[in-house]
Amino acid sequence: MENLAAMDLMRSEKMTFVQLIIPVESAHHAITYLAQIGLLQFRDLNADKSPFQRTFVNQVKRCAEMSRKLRFFKDQTQKAALLPSPRPASQPDIELEELEIHLAEHEHELIEMNANSEKLRQSYNELLEFKMVLQKASDFLVSRRSHTTAQETELNENVYSNDNYSDTASLLEQEMQPELSNQSGVRFISGIICKSKIVQFERMLFRTTRGNMLFHQAVADEEILDPSSNEMVEKIVFVVFFSGEQARSKILKICEAFGANCYPVPEDVTKRRQITREVLSRLSELETTLDVGLRHRDKALTSIGFHLTKWMNMVRREKAVYDTLNMLNFDVTKKCLVGEGWCPIFAKTKIQEALQRATMDSNSQVGIIFHVMDAVDLPPTYFRTNRFTNAYQEIVDAYGVAKYQEVNPAVYTIVTFPFLFAVMFGDWGHGICLFLGALVLISKESKLSSQKLGSFMEMLFGGRYVLLLMSIFSIYCGLIYNEFFSVPFHIFGGSAYKCRDASCSDAQTLGLIKYSDPYPFGVDPSWRGSRSELPFLNSLKMKMSILLGIAQMNLGIILSYFNARFFNSSLDIKYQFVPQVIFLNSLFGYLSLLIVVKWCTGSQADLYHVMIYMFLSPFEALGENQLFWGQSVLQVILLLLALVAVPWMLFPKPFILKRLHTERFQGRTYGLLGTSEVDIYEEPDSARQHHHEEFNFSEVFVHQMIHSIEFVLGAVSNTASYLRLWALSLAHSELSTVFYEKVLLLAWGYDNLIIRLIGLAVFAFATTFILLMMETLSAFLHALRLHWVEFQNKFYHGDGYKFKPFSFVALADDED
Repeated sequence: MENLAAMDLMRSEKMTFVQLIIPVESAHHAITYLAQIGLLQFRDLNADKSPFQRTFVNQVKRCAEMSRKLRFFKDQTQKAALLPSPRPASQPDIELEELEIHLAEHEHELIEMNANSEKLRQSYNELLEFKMVLQKASDFLVSRRSHTTAQETELNENVYSNDNYSDTASLLEQEMQPELSNQSGVRFISGIICKSKIVQFERMLFRTTRGNMLFHQAVADEEILDPSSNEMVEKIVFVVFFSGEQARSKILKICEAFGANCYPVPEDVTKRRQITREVLSRLSELETTLDVGLRHRDKALTSIGFHLTKWMNMVRREKAVYDTLNMLNFDVTKKCLVGEGWCPIFAKTKIQEALQRATMDSNSQVGIIFHVMDAVDLPPTYFRTNRFTNAYQEIVDAYGVAKYQEVNPAVYTIVTFPFLFAVMFGDWGHGICLFLGALVLISKESKLSSQKLGSFMEMLFGGRYVLLLMSIFSIYCGLIYNEFFSVPFHIFGGSAYKCRDASCSDAQTLGLIKYSDPYPFGVDPSWRGSRSELPFLNSLKMKMSILLGIAQMNLGIILSYFNARFFNSSLDIKYQFVPQVIFLNSLFGYLSLLIVVKWCTGSQADLYHVMIYMFLSPFEALGENQLFWGQSVLQVILLLLALVAVPWMLFPKPFILKRLHTERFQGRTYGLLGTSEVDIYEEPDSARQHHHEEFNFSEVFVHQMIHSIEFVLGAVSNTASYLRLWALSLAHSELSTVFYEKVLLLAWGYDNLIIRLIGLAVFAFATTFILLMMETLSAFLHALRLHWVEFQNKFYHGDGYKFKPFSFVALADDED
């Protein structure tokens, strides 16, 4: 632990731009060892080349081909419904070339087995269909013979008979050959077709023959396995009676078009029985052959499955290594590869150790050169997080990745985000439910982290520590609001109020009287149900929302000061931080002061009147709305400061930047070339590009004007936006009250167990799905909006890019 560098979540890790000169014989080992530590982000030096023009394109193709074969093995294993190996088999390391040969042999063997199995399965299906056609067609023929003797005579000779057929051939072989009948009269064609096509098939036959046919059908006794989809298909056996050679050819074409398989069925009962026996005999042989083939294929797949995971990881890593090698360039001698990239400063020692190990393992006579270079580009942003802070960092990164060394809002989001959520969700009964859910997720952390979860469950599990803090703060705010599923409790002592008499008959009309000190913590339980409950809670939560909003916006402006100070930008401090603090606090800071003074003094002053007439009639006497001595004079001073702050933000900065730019290129102040006033300071969306473009004063001025107007208008709109804390808190409280009084208490008023159980079930359902799920999501989204818009826009640019080192661990995560 002592060797690890201290983690700094306030600002991103300090990065350095490095160059590697690697001998060719050490390149593969070096990249592999660097991927194992995962602390170096390579820069693509061949960005102008297509993938087919790069050095190691053949190796990448080989790895891609091996990946295809491994995916084929995996698909075959899943198709065969074989369980994967619980643990990779212990096997000595295998070289990539040897693995390539093994995979080719296994693929050839599997393809050959699949082809043989498919042919056998096709023959088996045909025989199975033939057997069912023989059975069903026999029923049709017997049924038809029982109706009329004349028709039996006409159909006595089979349409498929052939006089020249060899007597030595088996009856099955005779019947399977295409034959023509030389006799006229009523004929029939028998076959089998998928059940989904039978309606269209029959309609087409009827239209083609113009109704001159007789169609019989019956459901097959067994389902047929479709080799392409590996699913069982239900089929229908049919017999079509017709007359004439032309009708026969049309029917056969329709059968072919609909994918129906036609089979010859002899009229003679003896022949049918003999053919049936031959079919059953061949089916039995094919079943045995298929079973042996499947066992042999499953055995081969099982042996592959023992090593499949290890092989897939190996090929994936090798492909990633060669992809990274393709980002490197050859030097002039063509004996060394040159690579560039970013790494944290604390990781330089680990990287050098890995490179030394690569030189030794590759038996190279020349060492790998590792040295630091100066870079023009902005470094990537890298925050080292743990299981607790990662979720909060992801919340911030979803808005935008921090610029290099910019203040990280995630440090403050850890506290402010769950707290603002709890202000809207405050109920310590609901908070306990969320707390128990968070504890369950945390207790099963090791088990769930190794499983593949659904999208919703994965999101919930990833934010388990966010949910934990949200529930703890909800319990805290619920104790302040004194709400347990909307029911108040005397937790911290008795109420400060009592009835005027023992009957309490005038409690709802005249109200209660105060007889002791205020309730020690939170809202007095006696406010619940009183006639002034709603006005009191509305006033409390509305004013509290404004105080919290002004405090968080001031925190954002203060953080912009630390940003400017860190980047040595005195312009931002003098002409952005100072006027913003003055403007915000001259108006809304003053409003916060009035709220606190009114609470402390118990005054009945109308703050709406005070703030409105501060602008309309600043010199008019306040009268009964005066809260303290000198308030009128203070209002005028604050109003003047707010008016002065607007041009202070707007005009000086563009003119000073223009003067600095002019002096820089006139040669009088070359010392400013390395300062942040001109070089380091750069607005994220500014049109001013000082490296190779001329200074455009109009664009800089318009940008500053937009920025100033946005802040002035945002000060009003953002303050009003924090009133959502009051609105959602009130909505949550009122919903809880409705469900408690109109569902649970109403059901409990009946002296019937069934009604009470129904009321309890409805109350539990409403509490779970509306208050604990929908209200939680709503409060979460509103807290997210307050952080992204109202808080972060005061100081956070969020125009950086993440540090993405080449790492085998990240490679496995991406694959998952």
